[in-house]
Amino acid sequence: MSLLVTGSSGLIGSEIDADFKPTHKELDLLNLQDTINYLVDNRVKRIIHCAGKVGGIGANSNKLGEFFTENIYINTNILEAARIANVEKVVSFLSTCVFPHKASYPLSIEQIHNGPPHSSNYAYAHAKRMVDIQSRAYRDQYGCNFVTIIPCNVYGPNDNYHLEDGHVIPALIHKIYNAKVKNAGWVNVWGSGKPYREFLYSKDAAFLATRVMEEYNRKYPLIISPDEEISIATLIQKICYRIDYTGKIYYSKDKDGQFRKPSDNSLMKKLFPDFKLTPIEVGLQKTIEYFIENYNEVRK
Repeated sequence: MSLLVTGSSGLIGSEIDADFKPTHKELDLLNLQDTINYLVDNRVKRIIHCAGKVGGIGANSNKLGEFFTENIYINTNILEAARIANVEKVVSFLSTCVFPHKASYPLSIEQIHNGPPHSSNYAYAHAKRMVDIQSRAYRDQYGCNFVTIIPCNVYGPNDNYHLEDGHVIPALIHKIYNAKVKNAGWVNVWGSGKPYREFLYSKDAAFLATRVMEEYNRKYPLIISPDEEISIATLIQKICYRIDYTGKIYYSKDKDGQFRKPSDNSLMKKLFPDFKLTPIEVGLQKTIEYFIENYNEVRK
């Protein structure tokens, strides 16, 4: 079966083997007709949809309109094009930010639309929620086998290490590495360090996406995440240790996002009981080594 991966140069997409992994120049997902033509011309039968405009809390807060509009177009176009081109199955990535700010823990799929998301990234979160709505609507009206995955915070080697627009792990790695190289005595980080997060290694996310493509056909999203939450302060300590940085850490305590986002991964563990997720220490070590070895080439 011919498989297409969108966002093929990104964090998750780059880890998935596929028949078609077009660049933005080869496939502009903001253009519906171009997307339809690409799928029809290449006889694409399956899609793992990883593409999107993404970033950390700073980028989400400062570029609300951009994040909403671009993601709405990208997601709407790929699903509509897949329907028109008779693609047999689409697996799309959501995000745990789709859950309401005041959800109960652990986060479960029944709660997704029960209230507004956190104010720091509401635009991106609502755009991602619509992937769930569109996938289910197309399933109900057209019989499309469109399914969705909700990963926790994904990290890994081929990430965006931009200091302002990157997600928490790559941005912290870059910032702490800079301090180490410059022999700086302190680093200022976004937030208080007190919030907790779950982290999923990119290779694990990619592997689970391929398993979902083969084995999961339900109309509701599948949450993929580890059992462990760690605080941002603990995460920073782990990064500092692996970069051998011993300077002080100063926190911007007024810039926290949601305090916790523990998720219900019980169905994932039931479906894939033998799959062992990469421990955070192992994933961090591989990610940091990649960043340092490829410093001149990584996105930053």
